[in-house]
Amino acid sequence: MRRKAGGRRTRTRTERKQGRYITSRVPRGQLTDVAFDATLRAAAPFQRQRRQPHIKRAVVLHRSDLREKVRVRRTRNAVCFVVDASWSMAAETRMQATKAAVLSLLRDAYQRRDLVGLVSFARDRATVLLPLTNSVEMAQQRLRTMPTGGKTPLSRGMMAGFELLARAKLRDREILPLMVLLTDGHANVSMTGQPPQQEAYQLAEFIASQQIPTVVIDTELPNFYRGLAKELADRLNGSYYQLEELSVGLAELVRSHQELSQIKI
Repeated sequence: MRRKAGGRRTRTRTERKQGRYITSRVPRGQLTDVAFDATLRAAAPFQRQRRQPHIKRAVVLHRSDLREKVRVRRTRNAVCFVVDASWSMAAETRMQATKAAVLSLLRDAYQRRDLVGLVSFARDRATVLLPLTNSVEMAQQRLRTMPTGGKTPLSRGMMAGFELLARAKLRDREILPLMVLLTDGHANVSMTGQPPQQEAYQLAEFIASQQIPTVVIDTELPNFYRGLAKELADRLNGSYYQLEELSVGLAELVRSHQELSQIKI
């Protein structure tokens, strides 16, 4: 993937003629950023056979010699927390962990140009409590009014989080999304009339196909473990953690995943 937008956290390839030149490659389209050193190295072995008496050139280049620069720069991250606010999870303690993580990430989001959003789902709906923002003041206000209780519309929550990140990618093709899903994996409200659990798994597979990285934090109590959140993480092709087993805070876990999201060069 090649990036255009700037940021200050995650290193990634860029199409701009800015950033650190790290290597070169054969052009894949229109050549606009010539790597002169690599081009000369590619042409050097053929100079003796290319030289002709009537052509006086220091170096004879062919199109096949041309190389373009590969640059890296830092780009923005967009982190969307999708939180199960139903009675199926121990709402109060999980909400406190989520609120602390959101505020912790937002404290340095402004300087790093990152964006943080929050979706909660309960009863029969999903609510975007915090659109992708770096405003700590807005986050504090919305977090205070987060509703809890009722059934578990898991599919609606995942869809709302996916749509939030998908819109961010449409506005800025270079942004690096991450969905953090806090749930026990149990679904009992359907959007389409399918069995709720089956619908949630199908939606998870769709989100995975759209290349949205995910982290699933299992909020189920150990004494009642059913493995539903682990299955959900597998369908999402995401990382899986149990909340009680996290050796670091939720904000630190998300930061580590942001660093690991660096695109391979």
